[in-house]
Amino acid sequence: MELRQYVQILRRRWWMPISLALLVGLLSAVQLKPWQPQPVSYTVSMRLLLGVMPATEADGTTYDPRYTAAQTSEYLVDDFTEVVHSELFARNVSRRLAGQGLQIPAGLLQGSASTGKTHRIVSIRFGWPDRGEAVMIAEAALAELSENALTYFRQLGMDGAVATLIDGPTVSEVGPALRQRIELPLRIALGFLVGLGLIFLLDYLDVSIRNQQELEELGFAVLGAIPKHR
Repeated sequence: MELRQYVQILRRRWWMPISLALLVGLLSAVQLKPWQPQPVSYTVSMRLLLGVMPATEADGTTYDPRYTAAQTSEYLVDDFTEVVHSELFARNVSRRLAGQGLQIPAGLLQGSASTGKTHRIVSIRFGWPDRGEAVMIAEAALAELSENALTYFRQLGMDGAVATLIDGPTVSEVGPALRQRIELPLRIALGFLVGLGLIFLLDYLDVSIRNQQELEELGFAVLGAIPKHR
């Protein structure tokens, strides 16, 4: 099929993809309400340095205690990130917040927490829709780690571990997600593409004859043609 034949097919039913795109855009606009201001959320983050005190005694057959302490600290970071996501930690932070008059279930705290790690540094982040409450959550989590760090470290088999705050808590505003920004135009584009597909599907199912070439392809000899009235 030549390019001009594709153009002819599109010209016959050009209104279908446009109408479908407009319909999808209208229904999506009613559902998504893009004219309304999007809710703003906040992320409060802090960074902790985890370390293990080197052994005080070492004989000549062992490695440098400073080296083994640094290596053990990196192993500790891997396990400690899971502690932050644990139900025990979330429940203790929730209890601290309740003492300040802020009731937040432990399950919500678990879902809002995220962690990252770089060598011996652990990054802890909490996402929350209210700025003031986000700060309170971070401060409660930091107080829990500072006051009860030995309890969590003993669960990991580390008695000589220490946690030191090196950055934060820092609050940053988080705008709408990428999906929220592109969902409406993406739906319109998909509606338009579906309309294009319908055009070619209907043309494939259409058995009517429109021009001389289609007759010749069926094996008929064309003796003459009546020009289209303009």
